[in-house]
Order: sequence, then C-alpha cells, then structure tokens
Amino acid sequence: MDENDSLSHFRYEFYLQPNIIYMDGNSLGLLSKRAEQTLLQSLEDWKQLGIDGWTKGNQPWFYMSETAGQLVAPFVGASVNEVIVSASTTVNLHQLLSTFYTPDGIRTKILADELTFPSDIYAIQSQLQLHGNDADSHLIQVKSRDGRYLEEDDIINQMTDEVALIVLPTVLYRSGQILNVKKLTDEAHKRGILIGFDACHSVGAIPHSFSEWDVDFAFWCNYKHLNGGPGSVGGLFVNQRHFGTRPGLAGWFGSRKDKQFDMEHAFIPADNAGAYQIGTPHILSLAPLLGSLAIFQEAGIENIRRKSLQLTEYLIGLIDHELTGLGFFIGSPRNENSRGGHISLEHKEAARICKALKVSGIIPDFRSPNIIRLAPIALYTSFTEVWEVVQILKKIMNDKQYEKFQNEREVVA
Repeated sequence: MDENDSLSHFRYEFYLQPNIIYMDGNSLGLLSKRAEQTLLQSLEDWKQLGIDGWTKGNQPWFYMSETAGQLVAPFVGASVNEVIVSASTTVNLHQLLSTFYTPDGIRTKILADELTFPSDIYAIQSQLQLHGNDADSHLIQVKSRDGRYLEEDDIINQMTDEVALIVLPTVLYRSGQILNVKKLTDEAHKRGILIGFDACHSVGAIPHSFSEWDVDFAFWCNYKHLNGGPGSVGGLFVNQRHFGTRPGLAGWFGSRKDKQFDMEHAFIPADNAGAYQIGTPHILSLAPLLGSLAIFQEAGIENIRRKSLQLTEYLIGLIDHELTGLGFFIGSPRNENSRGGHISLEHKEAARICKALKVSGIIPDFRSPNIIRLAPIALYTSFTEVWEVVQILKKIMNDKQYEKFQNEREVVA
C-alpha cells in the first residue's frame, strides 16, 4: 500500500520525529518545511524592511489575509472573494453571529446541536444574551439518539418558524461523522432560515462546495488538517449574495483596501469577505499557512480525501482484526461517505491508554470521557505506521501497560 501511494513523497516535506508516530493531526498538524520557510521569510521581511514589510515584502503583510483566502478558497469550494483568513475560530463565529443573527418577531432562536464543540455554544449563548434573549430558552440543541451521531431528520424537524439562524458542524469533532451540508442548507432555506457551518474538522481533509451548496457562511481553524501551526489564524466564508451586509463587528481591517488609511471615521467596508475582518492580522501566525497551502495545491484535495479514506478504512479493519475482545468500540461511521478524517476509538480506560501510547511513541488525542482519537493524515502518515499503531495498542492492552497510569486527562488532553 505504501509502494502504491501517490502522495507518499509529501511525507518528506514534514518534520517527522524519529521513533514517533503522529496520530493527532486532527488537533494540530505537523510543521512542514515550506511552512517554516514562509514564516522565516516574513521574519526576514520584518528584519530587513521594518514597516515597509506591509507593502514591499516578499509576502506583503497588508494583503496576506486576502492571499491566504484565495489559496484556501478551492478547498472549501468558494470563489476567492468569498473567503478571508482572519482572527480565530471563535472570533469569526462571533463576527458571523453578530452579522447574521437578526431576531425578528417570533424568529428569535438559534438552532445548534448537543455534540458540537463547546466554544461554539459559548459564542451562541453570548450573542443571544447580547440581544436580550435568555440563552436557555432561545438556544435549541438537537439531541443525539446515541451520544455519537446526529440524525439529519432530527435537525430538520427542529427548523421551526421560531428559528432565526442555524449553526452546525460539517464534521462532528468526537465521532468524525460528516453531516450532509447541502441537504441541511436546502431544508433551512426552504423555511427562510440562514445556516452556517463550523468546518474546523473538515477543511483540508474533505472537499467542500460551499458556494454550490448555497451555504450562508462558514468558519474554521487552519491549524488542524491544513497544518498552519499552533494558534494559526482562522478562516471564514461568506456567500457572495450577502456581500454588502454590514459586519456586526466593524474594524479597520474590514475596510476597503484603498480607503483604510484615509483614517476617516466613516467605515467603508470591503465589497467581499474581507469586510468581516476586524483587527490587524497576526502575520507570524498567518505566514506559515502560505507554505502549507502550497503543498495542498500540489497534492489536490480529492487525492487527499481518497488516501484519507484508505487509511481510516485500513485502521478500522486492523482494529476489528487485532483488538477484538479488548474492550474497544469504534465510535466513528463505518460508511466512508459519512466519515471524516479521524477514527474515534472508545474504551473505558481511554485516558490511561492514551498515556501508555505516548510512552510507546504514539501521539493520539484524548476526548473525555472515553475517546481515543486517531488521525492518520494523508500527507504524512504511512500505511505501515497505521499497522504499527494497532500492534503497539494490542501489546499495551495484552500486557496491561496502561495500568501504570491514572485514568484522568492531562491539562491539555
């Protein structure tokens, strides 16, 4: 399988550590040599040019958010004008909520789900309260039938006349389930409801067609599958039919570029997704993404998705074959059309097992209370490494190595 892997050469683009198998790229992607290069280039621009780095650098800082947005746009299925790389995931969600949550009459509620990432719920609750609405009664969270997955019909059934806005994940961060974005968008629009998506666990792992699907807005982080680095600047998509909608949170980097330094107190927003920027871009957290995205351009998102599915399918098969009777349950969809880029392996001793894996040179991810997330990444994980991970996991269980550790998470799980 490794010999037939058309993406295998990209593995050597990344800083892989000896005797370590990295299976946590769905939380923080590894550093590539190209990302390091573009970061160092921005540092060099700062060193050599000082403030002139904003316009005269090899990577002019003044346009870097737009440049990165143009590079990301194909991976979310959007026009270059519909995407901007700016701020962080939650700041971007606050921006989008403050812009598109406009309660009117009985339409005052926001629809989300009970399995989404907590930060999204915090932001939604905050925005409801800022509008004078009680967060408990105005936030509808669709229930999961089994604690792992969401039924799309259950979501659609909650799209009532009281709902003003919907915010859902493209991929559930625990189980890795993919939601049918097009179907949910169509159903929301039939009912006159705007809908947006948290794409943190899908951008860079699976293809998207946000424009074609007529999604109203989306937001994501760039440090997971896109390997932008810790604290990498986030991204957002705004459908072009909403261009001209005044951003709820105005800031000077949302200005039209030719007007920004006029320093007028009358805000003239950009006529594209750039309008939804707020403050000065974090250049040193943005520059590495430029190098990383160049790799994605060469590899192609369809090829990345194809290999990702092969890796996770192989991992599932090995787990079924090698770990039977050891207390594991695969909590991710087996249907590849419903599965994102990671596998959630459930076990009552998950926290202890994760610690034992790290001691054995495997870097997993723990999610409370019982999930081991394993993410074989198409650009730098080999099929041999997937096989080795399962063999080491089997030995940890058979030798009860996990019993040396406390079954509780670290500060950063």
